Amino acid sequence: MHVIYGGTFDPIHHGHLRLAVELRERLGVAKVALMPCHVPPHRDVPGATSAQRLALLELAIAGEPGLTLDDRELGREGASYTAETLTQLRAEIGPDEPLAMVLGTDSFAGFDRWQEWERIPELAHIVVVQRPGPGLAPDGVPARLLNQRSVERVEALFRAPCGHILQLDPPLLDISATGIRDRILSGHSPRYLLPDPVWREIQRQRLYGA
Repeated sequence: MHVIYGGTFDPIHHGHLRLAVELRERLGVAKVALMPCHVPPHRDVPGATSAQRLALLELAIAGEPGLTLDDRELGREGASYTAETLTQLRAEIGPDEPLAMVLGTDSFAGFDRWQEWERIPELAHIVVVQRPGPGLAPDGVPARLLNQRSVERVEALFRAPCGHILQLDPPLLDISATGIRDRILSGHSPRYLLPDPVWREIQRQRLYGA
């Protein structure tokens, strides 16, 4: 199964990395591909350029064979849309290979506002990672979609190329990229919140106000 974990990664930190490792182990796959987006359509412009965020990602996963990079969205002009990315991936891996994308519950709560969201379950499985927050509105489209497509076991994702939703509740590190950026900007150290090579590169390039 091909698993993609997308995000802005602005900057990549131990919370992202630990979740990626948990996903690889829980899903029983050889690799999880981290996929940085170019221009996120649902949030502010990143504090670092696409090339800078990619360089930090490369430093962060160096030496970890279970994590890979997929930088296809960085080569596009304009916003990064998941349906477009999944269409491209599906054409590459073929119609029968299981493909799964990872979302937090906070992102999934607004799933029906995504561009061409109806196509996404026809292209990939969705793995919803539980995050703190109010959860899904019971009468909303995401909750109905979950009721229709939810599976209880990981094995179901391997038996079909797409269409299922699996909820996972892995242990999460309470680290946020926003908090790291704020800490750097205020002159405080973010060490141990993100890999040392990433912090050194942020300092070298004076990113986020360092």
